[in-house]
This record gives sequence, C-alpha cells and structure tokens, in this order.
Amino acid sequence: MRISFAIREGGRQRLYNIEDFGALRDSGTAATQAIAAAVAAAIRDGGGTVYVPAGTFHTGAVRLGSNIELHLSAGSVLSFSTDPADYPAVEARWEGVGRQVHSPCIYAEDAVNVSITGSGTLQGNGAPWWYKHREQPEALEYPRPTLIGLNRCSRVTVKDVTLLNSPSWTVNPIVCSNVTIDNIYILNPADSPNTDGINPESCSGVRISNCHIDVGDDCIAIKAGTEDTAERIPCENISITNCTMVHGHGAVVLGSEMSGDIRNVTISNCVFKETDRGIRMKSRRGRGGIIEDIRVSNIVMEGVICPFTMNLYYFCGPRGKEKYVWDKQPYPVTAETPCFRRIHFANITARNVHAAAGFLYGLAEQYVSEISFTDVDISMAEDAVPGQPDMMAGLADMKKRGFFLGNVRDVRFQQVTVANHEGPAFYIENGEDVEVLNCRSWNTAKPEKLVEQVEVVPAEI
Repeated sequence: MRISFAIREGGRQRLYNIEDFGALRDSGTAATQAIAAAVAAAIRDGGGTVYVPAGTFHTGAVRLGSNIELHLSAGSVLSFSTDPADYPAVEARWEGVGRQVHSPCIYAEDAVNVSITGSGTLQGNGAPWWYKHREQPEALEYPRPTLIGLNRCSRVTVKDVTLLNSPSWTVNPIVCSNVTIDNIYILNPADSPNTDGINPESCSGVRISNCHIDVGDDCIAIKAGTEDTAERIPCENISITNCTMVHGHGAVVLGSEMSGDIRNVTISNCVFKETDRGIRMKSRRGRGGIIEDIRVSNIVMEGVICPFTMNLYYFCGPRGKEKYVWDKQPYPVTAETPCFRRIHFANITARNVHAAAGFLYGLAEQYVSEISFTDVDISMAEDAVPGQPDMMAGLADMKKRGFFLGNVRDVRFQQVTVANHEGPAFYIENGEDVEVLNCRSWNTAKPEKLVEQVEVVPAEI
C-alpha cells in the first residue's frame, strides 16, 4: 500500500512521500530532484516528515532543513551516486580545519530539529571513493563526502537506520548541540580508509547509545579542531553507552584534533572486539587544548593491541614529524602545549591483549596527571603479536607488556590485575606520586617484578 503525503495535521501537509514527487523505486533513475522537491515542500509548510518507502532509490546529495525528519521505512534504501559531480562543495571541516569539501550524502547546516530515522538503509557505495583516495587522489577536487554531515545544527536525531560503505567518515556532526544518536548500525569494511563511525566535532550535549559500529578506522572519535582551526570550540558533555564496536583503529578515541578542548565525557557499558586500541587519547605539541574530566566504566575488551593509551607524542598529521613534536627534552609550557588530566577508569576487563596492558606517555614538560584505574582485569594473549601500543617516534614494538608509563603524575592503580605478561606489571619512567594498591600479577612465565620505577634523562639531539 502506497503512503501518500495527503496525511494532514491541522490542515497542513505533514508527510511527504518521495514517490509523490517523482521518485521511482528500483529503477536506477536518480531520485535526487524528487527528494529535494519533497524536502522543499515540507520546509514551505513549516516542517514535516519526508518519507522513503520500501525499495531502492538512487540519489546524489540530499540536503535537509529545519523541522525536517527524513524517515526511511523498513526495506527502503537510499543508494548514493559515486559521481563527484553529484556532491557540490560546501563549507565544513576536514581533519579539523575549515575548508570546502564534497557535500555529505545527507547534509544540513544552520538547521534546528533535524532527524534521520527509520529501519531503512543509507548505502554509501564507498568503494570508488576509497580507490580514488588510495590510487588517484588527484582525481578528487575536494575531500570525500561523509555519509551524514551536519554543520552548526541543534536538536539533531539519528535513530535506527543502517549505514553502509560510507565514502569517508560515517556520521559527522560539526559545531552541533543537543545531538542524539541511537540504535544505528554502521558497517564499513575493516580495510576501508578513514571510514570512522561517529565523529562529533566541537559539539555540545551528545548522546550516543545502543549502536553497533564495525569500521575501517576509529569507531567513535571525539574531536575539537586543530591549531589551524579558526575558532576554538570545545567538544563537551558527551555520553556513550551500550554500544558494541568491532575492528577499527580505536573503539573510542579522543583527539588528536583537540585544540578546542574535550571535556565531560562518560563511556559506559560497551564491548570492544578486535579494535586496535580500546580507549585512546592522542595529541602532540602545537595542538594546545585540554582533555579532562573523562569517566570510563563497565567495559569488556577482546583482542585489542592496547586497551588504554594516552599519548602526547602522537606524530600523525601536518607537522607531526618535526623535532618539536618528537623531542623528549622539555620545552616551555605555552598555549601550544596540550594537557591530559582527570581521567578515570573502573570495572574493565580486557582479554587476549597483544602489545601492552596500557600506555600512558606525557610530555617532558607537561605530565599526564590525575589518572586512576580501579577494578581492572587484563590478560595478555598466549599468541600475542608484537606491535606498537600507539604511534610515537622511536617507540619499539612491544609484546605482552604490562602498563608502560612515562612522564606521569598522580596516578592510582587499585585492584588491578595483569596476567600472562612479560617484564614488570607496572613500568614507570619519570613518574611522580604513582600508587599501586592491592594489585597483582599472575600466571607469568617466570616471577616478575610487580613495579619497576626508573628515572630517565633524555639525551640531547
């Protein structure tokens, strides 16, 4: 039965079926103009639901507006074009910096009360975009589209939809407020480039819950711009709960774009499976900004390289290979010096860990500080594969190591167990006020020190 836009409320049209505006299901004919006409009609009437019925509809970029809900019914697919001409340039961010990019597949800017809902599917058809990124970067005039990109919007909802094969990042709200992302399913191939799952940038009031994310880069990445971002806007007041995350370079990542500050984040009741890292925080000199007031609890991880990383010598990105970034000598603390502080982990299990139980490494001039681990249980994989716990110049591969701490202050480990490890369970290099309380090491190949603490003076280069 066809649902028409003739459903009314108070004499005004509220449901706008894209077929009534000329969209042809399962035809291969582009429905771009029909969808745009349905959106325009809803906007003229003060808002409403743009309805996508069951069937496959091919389209280019779709632009929404205030008081618009795009509803994908069960069995519906919006299948997006792979022709760059169907994605006109818009102003947004790319790698934290404002610039023109190809329009997201679903896009809105400066809009209020925007929703993308329903049990249908957004099919990004990303393979040709990934190929161009890898093999023909000169063929792209602008960076690749995100699947859902929202810029300077408020009261945003993304709920129940399935998102497949995004050309780049999958859901990317930028400078948005009051954002709810609930019960969505994201699947991008594990080897697809930069296909992050959910990346809020400089947003406030973000709630991510009940999602399954299986992607080729970070599952969730919280960002706040780089040192080259004109406006320093924080990403803050964020809750992430009841999610499963698979593959990807990190399950939940904060940074490395964090120049506007990231703060007030809770992460709870999640499962991470074979993500490279579990909870990952990364930045470097030059970025400035603070990551603070982070709470992580009730997490289960399986098969990760390293469950916890905090790295202030992260070298990826522009200028990341300069001496200023990698030098272990202390530098003056300035506005360009990033800071990680007040970060707490509790009730976490990690099994079959490969490289290290945790890797925390602050700057020589700005220690990572005020960190706690409580009721944490970690066991290393029997067949662990050597790897780097994080990306830092001069860092050798590790295998079955315990916690590796460098340049840290005011760190508490309480009721933490590390099993099947090699070397000390807690190795501390240049640490101040580090406490290890009621912790244990067990099932090691030979008796190991529980704690080894050393002072290292970096060599002049």
